[in-house]
Amino acid sequence: MAKKPKKPEADGDDAEEGAAPEAGGGKKKMIMMAGAAVAVLALGGGGWFFFMKKKPETTAAPAVEAAKPAAFVDLPDMTVNLSVGQDRPQYLRVKVALEVTDSKVADQIKPIMPRVVDAFQLYLREMRPSDIEGSAGIFRLRDELTRRVNTAVHPARVNAVLFREIVVQ
Repeated sequence: MAKKPKKPEADGDDAEEGAAPEAGGGKKKMIMMAGAAVAVLALGGGGWFFFMKKKPETTAAPAVEAAKPAAFVDLPDMTVNLSVGQDRPQYLRVKVALEVTDSKVADQIKPIMPRVVDAFQLYLREMRPSDIEGSAGIFRLRDELTRRVNTAVHPARVNAVLFREIVVQ
């Protein structure tokens, strides 16, 4: 790495040549200051536009209808014997209610209630006591009964099967 030779000191004529680059640096400063001023003005204008602009009047939203209360359809109590391989039979007694959206759907379901009870009876007779042990077994039972009742009452729709009582003897 070689050192650069030192520049000789300039006299009067050379001094003016050295002043020329200094004047060019002044132009750069002026351009940078003008750019900064434009940026400040743009940010100030954007802030004013964002915070001071009148917000449009919001029209009153239409009142949301109050949710209609769900209707419930009670099924008759069902007692079925469970599928066990022992000599001693085991029984399942279930009290069920169907949750529907409104009373119109409940009125559609009532005439076809024997079909719903039949679907439940056929499924419940094939259950084993181990199938309904614990909360997971009850949730599976609820899901399967909901699926079967919706198949039986189609095109009407049942939201949920609700257990009022479950007894295994």
